[in-house]
Amino acid sequence: MTRPRDGGASRGRARDPYFDNAKYLTIVLVACGHAWEPLTYGSRAATAIYLTVYAFHMPAFALISGYFSRSFDMAPGRVKRLLTGVVVPYLVFEVAYTLFYRWAQDDPGYPISLLDPWYVMWFLAALFIWRVTTPLWLALRHPVPVALAVAALASISPEAGGDLGLQRVLAFLPFFVVGLTLRPDHFTRLRTRRNRLVALPVAAFALCTAYAVAPWMDAEWFYHRKSVAKLDGVPSWAGLLTTPALFGLALVLTACFLAWVPGRRTWFTTLGSGTLYGYLLHGFIIKSSRFWDWYDHPWLHTPLGELAVTAAAVLMITALCTEPVRRVLRALVEPRMDWAFRRTGSSAAS
Repeated sequence: MTRPRDGGASRGRARDPYFDNAKYLTIVLVACGHAWEPLTYGSRAATAIYLTVYAFHMPAFALISGYFSRSFDMAPGRVKRLLTGVVVPYLVFEVAYTLFYRWAQDDPGYPISLLDPWYVMWFLAALFIWRVTTPLWLALRHPVPVALAVAALASISPEAGGDLGLQRVLAFLPFFVVGLTLRPDHFTRLRTRRNRLVALPVAAFALCTAYAVAPWMDAEWFYHRKSVAKLDGVPSWAGLLTTPALFGLALVLTACFLAWVPGRRTWFTTLGSGTLYGYLLHGFIIKSSRFWDWYDHPWLHTPLGELAVTAAAVLMITALCTEPVRRVLRALVEPRMDWAFRRTGSSAAS
């Protein structure tokens, strides 16, 4: 969902197809995960795939976002890009989603709350908080253990939620910080033939494990919408153990995923620069499917139906990342807003 120039990289730098491919494939997993959720109530196999994907797809998003935020230093040009590329879309779509809910649910009194992100909007709030704190994390000698400790402490606090989706912000923070510490050669070493072969049995083991635990595993562990202290039947101190365990699991699966992302240009490489559009827009379609009971058709809960849902999700998110959609909505998602900012005269900070 982040763009290669996020964080202030040079505008003249060529885009790396590997990262555009990674962003597109990750947003596909996000869309599929949202589309699969209603299928998990009656299918153990669908639940297993769903749990496996949810164990790493948002951590992967956060990690890639951190990688492209490494140069963020509060320079005027970078602050401008943060405001126009994150804050403005957050404000616009938070209001748009609220109005959509009012219309779809015939609830004209549903409040607009800019401090309580609705559905997918939490990630933009998180990205803003993560990025403005980037100089702090880069100044620390051991930023990842510190971020993980913050996440663990938040998981045992019953108050770590609410405003700006703070629970999720802190839960996924360690992955963003890991991204800040990575360099291009880390990804190069990850994409060796040996690592790709190792990734296959690891991913297969994770999927088999998910199938085994599917009847009783609560996906809420991967949502991080609320602290461990608020989960039913779970002692609050458990978060001190589960947070690092889930962190390690997500990193391993993210590495397996990134090892198999193609490094060459493909037919979907250009779509990687439009993932923010897909992310912001697909929520309207996903929520429509819930509001108007699209999943009530029994055939959708058969193996062929589940494949059809998956194909529809891939086609949907692919279409939303295309250039025609970006051209129409660019003023809302990537506004220039030069009128609102002073001229800095520094191309390096833009």
